Amino acid sequence: MTEALTSHPDLPVSDAPSAGLPVAAVDVEAAVHAIADRARAASRQMARANRAWKDRGLRAIGAALVQHKDTILAANAQDVAAGRANGTSAALLDRLTLTDGRVQSLAAALENLANLPDPVGNVVRGQTLPNGLRLRQINVPMGVVAAIYEARPNVTVDIAGLALKSGNAVILRGGSAAAATNAALLGVLRDALDSVGLPADAVQSVDDYGRDGANVLMRARGRVDVLIPRGGRDLIQTVVMNSSVPVIETGEGNVHIFLDASADEKMAVEILLNAKTQRPSVCNTVETLLVHSGFTVLPAVAAALRGAGVTLHTDERIRAALPEAVDSVPATDEDWATEYMDLDLAVAMVDSLDEAVQHIRTWSTGHTEAILTNDLANAERFIAEVDSAAVIVNASTRFTDGGELGLGAEVGISTQKLHARGPMGLTELTTTKWIVQGEGQTRA
Repeated sequence: MTEALTSHPDLPVSDAPSAGLPVAAVDVEAAVHAIADRARAASRQMARANRAWKDRGLRAIGAALVQHKDTILAANAQDVAAGRANGTSAALLDRLTLTDGRVQSLAAALENLANLPDPVGNVVRGQTLPNGLRLRQINVPMGVVAAIYEARPNVTVDIAGLALKSGNAVILRGGSAAAATNAALLGVLRDALDSVGLPADAVQSVDDYGRDGANVLMRARGRVDVLIPRGGRDLIQTVVMNSSVPVIETGEGNVHIFLDASADEKMAVEILLNAKTQRPSVCNTVETLLVHSGFTVLPAVAAALRGAGVTLHTDERIRAALPEAVDSVPATDEDWATEYMDLDLAVAMVDSLDEAVQHIRTWSTGHTEAILTNDLANAERFIAEVDSAAVIVNASTRFTDGGELGLGAEVGISTQKLHARGPMGLTELTTTKWIVQGEGQTRA
């Protein structure tokens, strides 16, 4: 495993604990610790900032992104050209690429964040005890949030915006594939914060220190409060397995749609096309289609997908049910486990809802699953029995997204069950504090 990881420029090296860093890397440890210490100081300032101040910062960043759009896009063009020359896949190139429209969307997302309520200070619960003590549990910032991700410059802005609105400081490791873009974005972000009197050190990066910097960041327990990995399976699992900083695990999206026997043909075609082809490189794209053997419009659904350029990886029963004009390739167990992030779709036939749920339990990564059905009882059973972060009835899986669900943006989609699950917005970047107010009470 170590050999594979060391060949990936964005992955921390799993067998190099900070205590045994080579001499050349000792300075990296000191530098990253200094960044974390500055982030800690900035986080204390951010925790005191009121909503109006933080919202001014978000709007200043949005305006600066638009103002410096040409500089950002020029830097991004360098990264995309280098990625293409290095043989980067089409899916990753799509994630890496910024356009005029995508920069405008980032600015719009920041405006949406500014319009959302401030989670800090929100009262989760409270009561007055019989002895007169007044209790409140409130949301407070995490403190110093770190993120390790790859080839996704939009994440630089999304995570920074969410961290700032929730009163945190953030340390970023955006990876070598987007180095020029992230450097340009970081400069814009820091200058915008400084322009409104917020600490520029609330947004910092360890990209200058490469994999060594990522290693130190993973082990900066006590300096960093929480670490969020976002990217491919190798990156996520390496961070989860090797970090001493508490990790919120975001997951790959081996997403399923189950076509129940009662599903409407028109709805099925429209949802499948949207879920597979709108943006196939993202984690909420459907990767496996399960078709009930009683579903009579499989040929229409399959023909529509093939017409959109989707390669169908099918089991024997699906192939037998397809007309000759709709071609496919034989599926293997590897297909059921694959997050394609491309115009490929694994397709299997099942005889019951139970069989569909069992397939999902076997192969799902716990991200998103959907059922298309006109049977209310089946919909309710699917909701109850499928254990994923998001379960959808009669809609596209592409809605598992922070912006689409009204969260403004997202840090990532958590597939774990502790603290945060599903799209992670503002509240998920806070923890809680108990406030106990008395008038001289002592415990008996």
